[in-house]
Amino acid sequence: MPLIGAIADDFTGATDLATMLVSRGFRTAVVIGAAEPDEPLGELDAVVVALKSRTAPVEEAVRESVAALRGLRKAGCERIYVKYCSTFDSTPTGNIGPVVDAVLDQLGAERAVVVPAFPATGRTVHRGHLFVGDQPLAESPMRDHPLTPMRDSNLLRLLTPQTRRPVRLIGHDVVRAGAEAVRAELAETESALVVVDAATDADLVTIAEATAQDPVLTGGAGLALGLTGPHPDSARADSAGSGPAVVLAGSASAATRSQVAHAKSVLPSRKLDIAALRADFDGAVAELVEFARAQWAVDPDLPPLIYAVDEGDELEPSQSATPAGELLERALARCAGELVVLGARRLLVAGGETSGAVVLALGATALHVGAQIAPGVPWCRTDSYVDGEVRAVDVALKSGNFGGVDIFTTAWDVLS
Repeated sequence: MPLIGAIADDFTGATDLATMLVSRGFRTAVVIGAAEPDEPLGELDAVVVALKSRTAPVEEAVRESVAALRGLRKAGCERIYVKYCSTFDSTPTGNIGPVVDAVLDQLGAERAVVVPAFPATGRTVHRGHLFVGDQPLAESPMRDHPLTPMRDSNLLRLLTPQTRRPVRLIGHDVVRAGAEAVRAELAETESALVVVDAATDADLVTIAEATAQDPVLTGGAGLALGLTGPHPDSARADSAGSGPAVVLAGSASAATRSQVAHAKSVLPSRKLDIAALRADFDGAVAELVEFARAQWAVDPDLPPLIYAVDEGDELEPSQSATPAGELLERALARCAGELVVLGARRLLVAGGETSGAVVLALGATALHVGAQIAPGVPWCRTDSYVDGEVRAVDVALKSGNFGGVDIFTTAWDVLS
């Protein structure tokens, strides 16, 4: 029976948390959406529900999160972990605050910590201000994110308009005093969302220890560093096996652009053409699929790269009924499904929205977490159900901002 049930607001965030849980000894699967999966999960120690709720309307995000919570409770999960991005991606009205409020209300709980810090990926919190590397959040590339522009670094100011509860802060001085000090400070706070400073892995371990009896945790994946699972030596799932590979990069983040630029010097590549997709979507996708198939015929060990954005490109707002970002996402999802039918068994996908679209296109219901490629990026074994046939595949869902510059060329090494 699972010990921990998590609700993640996007697919890459779900695998990010699942990777950390596996590293801490939890046999973990990512379940796609709030519906119950087709396979049994009773042998797991943790279940992470992957939603596409980060940028959904508030009411929809809350409804889906509550449905996921009910499923997790039905499965017997003892604690609930609300997972959001370590850069606190949200709008002035949600969806982090409303979802946390709803989960607390459903469980009859009043308080939860708010811990987006993930030092391994450069996310730290000091005096309630979130930093990305050395930059305050509002001065980082997240300032101009196309869906959730983050123009304030102060988590208390960001969160206050999103929640009905008071927002409080526990600073570094208390955290560095140890778990008992944090626990005592929390005990003085009856009903609130409590932002907790954290700059190191040791801080996260302290916070996790202090909240060991709390029914609800909220944060990025880093907070899981302080948890301890029952299977420290056997939590990682096996690979689905060998087969042709492909990289599908839909993210427009600065990190992914650099990764694309590096990979283009090594891998055969093809950029999506927005004009061609608008003029003949099916035909343009067919050309991309044929490009990948032809590359496999030349060298089956060299994964082709299909990508959306080069360095220096800008996705301008479109006057069309279908925005460019949505069109690119649909195209990459269609490519994924058709390439799996043609034999692809390893898919590395970049971008949260793209990852969600690809997993849905494959008809996957659960991802079993295996080898880690980079902090927050694992390979996962799953079954695809394209055109009615079941095919075992390995997928890696990479948040746009995660991974080193060479991830598209080195990710395959851990599967060998």
